[in-house]
Amino acid sequence: MDGKKIESNYSFHMDPVFRLQFRVPAEVVDAHRHVNNVAYVQWMQDAAIGHAEACGGARLAQELGGSWFVRMHRIEYLKPAFLDDEITVLTWVADWRKVRSLRRYRFIRNETILAEGETEWVFVDAATGRPKPISKDIVSAFGIAADGPANEG
Repeated sequence: MDGKKIESNYSFHMDPVFRLQFRVPAEVVDAHRHVNNVAYVQWMQDAAIGHAEACGGARLAQELGGSWFVRMHRIEYLKPAFLDDEITVLTWVADWRKVRSLRRYRFIRNETILAEGETEWVFVDAATGRPKPISKDIVSAFGIAADGPANEG
C-alpha cells in the first residue's frame, strides 16, 4: 500500500463489519452445478456498495466530489456454494492509506467459510479521475476492523 496510514479522531457509531445476506439464485450456477466464480466478484461489489450506503460513506464521497475505483481483487475459494444456499457476506475496511483502502470479505454458509477475498479501492476525484486524498470523515464513516469480524466464520 502507499503512503502513511490515515487516523481519524472522529467517533464511529456503526459496526465496521457490514453483513449482506441472500439466497443463491439459479442464474449464477454454472455447468458444474455450483456458483460461478464471477458471481463472487459481483457480490463483493454489492457488499461494498451496501456498506458505503449504510454508513453514509457513499453520500460523503459524493459531497466531496469523489468516487471509488477498484485497483485489485483477490479471492480464495475454499468450498463451493450451490443453488438456494443462504449466504452471508461479511465485509470491512482493514486498512486506510492516503488514497487507497483495503476491504476484506468473508462468504459464509451457516458456520462454513466458503471464500475469502479482498479489494484494493482507490479514491478518485470524480471530475478528473485522478487519485484524491481520503478525508478523515470518510474513514470515520466506514470505521476500521483491521482483524476482521470477531467470532464469525
